[in-house]
Amino acid sequence: MASGELIVVGTGIGLAGNMTASTESIIIQAEKLLYVVADVATAAHLEQLNSTAESIYSLYDESLDRIDTYYKMTECILDHVRAGLKTCAAFYGHPGIFVFPAHEAVLKARTEGYRAEMKAAVSAEDCLFADLGIDPGRVGCQSFEATDFLVYDRIFDPNSLLVLWQVGVIGQIGFRRQFPIGQNIEVLKEALRAHYPADHYVIVYEASVLPVCDPVIRPFRLDKLDPSALSPISTLVVPPLSSRRGPNIDMVRRLDIPERYILKRAEDPSLYDPAKPGALVNWPATV
Repeated sequence: MASGELIVVGTGIGLAGNMTASTESIIIQAEKLLYVVADVATAAHLEQLNSTAESIYSLYDESLDRIDTYYKMTECILDHVRAGLKTCAAFYGHPGIFVFPAHEAVLKARTEGYRAEMKAAVSAEDCLFADLGIDPGRVGCQSFEATDFLVYDRIFDPNSLLVLWQVGVIGQIGFRRQFPIGQNIEVLKEALRAHYPADHYVIVYEASVLPVCDPVIRPFRLDKLDPSALSPISTLVVPPLSSRRGPNIDMVRRLDIPERYILKRAEDPSLYDPAKPGALVNWPATV
């Protein structure tokens, strides 16, 4: 096996407070640290941990399609691995979620004979479940990148929770500091209206990036979803149409589950309502 090595890690959401001790140890021991993070405080912390730290955020270029930038990042990471260095690439959040160059670098490094692995970290989805009080095991959870959801006409069940990521940059194929999305949000609303009524409430969510700030949690009627309320890090959470869906009794019997158990679940007195997630959501009285 070649002498270079790659470990891809995530810095978690927000400042470095939820970075794991294992991740910090990997960062400190790396012979070369490359990073892409969302705030200067985390960047400063990484540079304090490792004197070889170098940001590759500068590879973003408004003249390039985003995918071309991702391949440039991949090659930048691999250049150090090929030089025989124990290389760490650190990305904001979880390194395996919406981080194309992280996966590409690990796969390519392994193909070229280098040891490469990815470590888990706190993701925006983890924060979403906690901040909104959502249990994805109750009625299921369907998760899509918003542009992908529209372009590929993804099939989903409106009786389960729907989460649409990067809703504030629908249709953006490059790195743009200014990107009007009003028209594209109308396209999304039209697509969702095929499955939900106009007065169905949805939630615009953003995880907190600072310890002193609360997460963004804003409910809207679907037909009143306001593009000005969205940012590049906004996520749209669409609660299910119904929190109670009748069981398939034939399947219950095939699985040898006592019918009394299913009836007991149907009468469950739990305060949790999948159709209205989150004790922290300031739901309008009409919901």
